[in-house]
Amino acid sequence: MSSKEVQESAGNLLDPSTFIFPVPSTTITIEFCDRCRWLHRATWTQTELFLTFPPPLIGNISLHPLNSDETAGRFRVWITVGNESPHLLWDRKVEGGFPELKVLKQRVRDRVQPGRSLGHSDIKS
Repeated sequence: MSSKEVQESAGNLLDPSTFIFPVPSTTITIEFCDRCRWLHRATWTQTELFLTFPPPLIGNISLHPLNSDETAGRFRVWITVGNESPHLLWDRKVEGGFPELKVLKQRVRDRVQPGRSLGHSDIKS
């Protein structure tokens, strides 16, 4: 390869027209009531899930703030694996409170890597 060809191929790495959008195989969406000031809880949950299930197990965790009368008090966690339909892992109103991370991690694990040990998160209380 000539030096000119090397430069051209290296230049393609910086050419936006050659960029491909990363499509993660597993995504989690955390929707929360912004009026209730639950952003910190949502980001904490997001961080804990990423620490336990790093990419490629989970490719994306998005935060979806909501700010309407219909969504007041909402805190839901959804998971989408591959081409499946989204699956509701947690709803604060249905479950009677916020997710204990131990339980939420077990539910995520059961969808993305059944049988995997979560160490201390699997110990019965």
